[in-house]
Amino acid sequence: MTPLPSFYDDLDATLSELWRLLADGAAHGRSGFHLPTLATVAGEGPRLRTVVMREADPVAGTLRFHCDRRSDKAFELAENPVCALAVYDGAAKIQIRIEGRAVLHTDDAVAEAAWAGSRAMSRVCYGAEPAPGTALTAGNAYTLPDEAMAATMGRRNFCAVVVRAQRLDFLYLDRRGHRRAAWCRNGADWEGGWVAP
Repeated sequence: MTPLPSFYDDLDATLSELWRLLADGAAHGRSGFHLPTLATVAGEGPRLRTVVMREADPVAGTLRFHCDRRSDKAFELAENPVCALAVYDGAAKIQIRIEGRAVLHTDDAVAEAAWAGSRAMSRVCYGAEPAPGTALTAGNAYTLPDEAMAATMGRRNFCAVVVRAQRLDFLYLDRRGHRRAAWCRNGADWEGGWVAP
């Protein structure tokens, strides 16, 4: 039988594992924590989509992903910064949920550093015309710049989104007994405890 993980009955270790997994998701494209689902609030109600985790900072309690500033998600977060992220890794049998408030960075040092750290092939998406979500006459009725042009064309549409977590939820599934814990931000600290799975 597989041994239980070290965080199984240790609340502090569980919180550390949560942030370790999110940081791993930001660092490794093959991680099960690389592609969380983002929930925003629109006029019609909640909306969901997948984003790419770019940074998880346990000290600041923040997560970063990127989007096109012309996208629905950018408009929704500008209008109402309350959002949530959820990610589930089936192999690890762990779900992490984050609730917080987003700040959009388009023309500041955060955006510049994120753009500078982006790969050339990622920058191409931000130079696409027309804007994301625009109706097309055919599936291929849009253009993408080459990587060299994207370095300048795409920057004006690039947005780094930083979510300051307010609530964290960690669920580990195991047939010997699931473990779930939740934390709320209290200033610079996290207050939390075990909750029923």
